[in-house]
Amino acid sequence: MHTTSGRWGYGLFLALLTALLWGILPIKLKQVLQVVDPVTVTWYRLLVSGGLLFAWLSAQRRLPSFGKLGRKGKGLVVVAIGGLMGNYVLYLIGLKLLSPGTAQLVVQLGPVLLLVASVFVFKERFSLGQGIGLLILLAGFGLFFNQRLEELLTSLGVYTTGVLTIILATSIWVFYALSQKQLLTVWNSQQVMMVIYLGCAALLTPWVHPLEALALSPVQGWLLLACCLNTLVAYGAFAEALAHWEASKVSATLALTPLVTFVAVAAAAWVWPDHVHAEEINGLGYVGAVTVVIGSALVALGPSLVAGWRARNARLAQVR
Repeated sequence: MHTTSGRWGYGLFLALLTALLWGILPIKLKQVLQVVDPVTVTWYRLLVSGGLLFAWLSAQRRLPSFGKLGRKGKGLVVVAIGGLMGNYVLYLIGLKLLSPGTAQLVVQLGPVLLLVASVFVFKERFSLGQGIGLLILLAGFGLFFNQRLEELLTSLGVYTTGVLTIILATSIWVFYALSQKQLLTVWNSQQVMMVIYLGCAALLTPWVHPLEALALSPVQGWLLLACCLNTLVAYGAFAEALAHWEASKVSATLALTPLVTFVAVAAAAWVWPDHVHAEEINGLGYVGAVTVVIGSALVALGPSLVAGWRARNARLAQVR
């Protein structure tokens, strides 16, 4: 069983770096999507990230061996490629219809859906703390969408379509996450991501328009490159954070990602008002966003909190 290094401070730094990179990513993507279509943007991101990983693993002579996989493993690779490709493309389609903050907040459903799926697939336990966190998260969504609940529930306009597309993207991501979890028993994380990135890029190639990138302004061109590198660096920091800190605490830290997005959008709208627009939500919506983050963190920390509470009660019982 994997044990952490105990360098929790370094693990916290890496987790916060991941939250920062994921938090600002939709703002950059939103600018690039003004010129380049979602499929082509996804193709560039996957091709650059996968290509850099291929170069790195080749230099280290650690390219993955498909002979170790077997039929089941190869099937998992196919599911993982389809899941990540669908997630990336659908997320960008939804992002074109929504603000960065709203898109990033809806993505918080991903870990919850993964938790529910893990209960059935891997027979993992669903603790009381996680149940409380889930209820808080759902209440937070209700508060966040307070201005547009009627629109979400009664019509299929642009806003509703965007939210449903992000939910679908997040649901498909679960298939990728479950498959990757199994593949990590054969390959390391870098090998898994290289195969998935390059596999996705290859499948998307017939539908991409790479020359659209020539229409980008210099700033948008740099933002596209930043989006490509963001994928590689953020996932690398995330994987390294797990080596130094408990997974539940890393996940709870990453729940801050939507708040990073909201702060980044506000700052960008103040500095570049002609390019970035501020989030159009009221005070209750911001309270809802914070509530969603708290609920998501509790879902991640639920088992640890329950275990700590039981251990404390056991010690008290022994003292008595």
